[in-house]
Amino acid sequence: MNFFKKILFGAAVLGFMAGGTAEAKNKIVMDGSTTVGPIAKSFAAYFTKTKGVQVTVSESGSGNGAKSIINSTCDIANMSRAMKDKELAAAKSKGVKPVEHIVALDGMAIVVHPSNRVNKLTKTQVRDIYTGKVTNWSQVGGPNASIVKIQRESNSGTQDTFMSLVMGKGNPVSKRAETQASNGAVKNRVASTPAAIGFIGLGFTDNSVKALTIDGVKPSVETVKDGTYPISRPLFMYTNGQPTGVVKEFIDLKDTSEGQRMISELGYVNK
Repeated sequence: MNFFKKILFGAAVLGFMAGGTAEAKNKIVMDGSTTVGPIAKSFAAYFTKTKGVQVTVSESGSGNGAKSIINSTCDIANMSRAMKDKELAAAKSKGVKPVEHIVALDGMAIVVHPSNRVNKLTKTQVRDIYTGKVTNWSQVGGPNASIVKIQRESNSGTQDTFMSLVMGKGNPVSKRAETQASNGAVKNRVASTPAAIGFIGLGFTDNSVKALTIDGVKPSVETVKDGTYPISRPLFMYTNGQPTGVVKEFIDLKDTSEGQRMISELGYVNK
């Protein structure tokens, strides 16, 4: 396990959301995406160690991150999708001016159990699986087994991205799909279920699951960076207005050599 991944699991920066406006000279409060969470926690551990600033990171989903920045209960909202028009309108009504900062790029990996002989699918096939049009792995070159579909909760930015980039308008996910609350939970469910399929951020992939080639392109740092992998997205940190003080220093970590090393070692892609 590399240095920054050790930090992720051992850092004392994880905490619950503090009530009220968080910005202070020696404190930063973050909330939102579980996909952006590993970056936020690594940055937080590094920042606390080098600056002596307390940083708390909650992972309640991109939608809740947006609510937190709108309600001024966090300094930074971590989001795996851009803020929606209705969220921006709600922010404006409260005098909040969200400013987006792209912290990294990410590929959404479509993953199956390592024992599944299927190695590649098209986006159309993935969509057909999730709508329920395709129900058995044998229909796409796999074993004779009913497909167990795993999705994220509706508040998830990863779910929003999947719906936008894979499902498209008018193609709802089958009601038979099972819902999990985080990237880690999806990965663990797929890793323990031979007939399962799920989708997770590229940084969460390991040898416990198999990432499929999609439309002829394998998800990787290189294919996300060059834009050839078809299910890619930016990852965001939002602030209320242009950041200043320690919040600005924290956001600017993404542009430093240390920050970029952390992003790379966690399996994400520097923008």
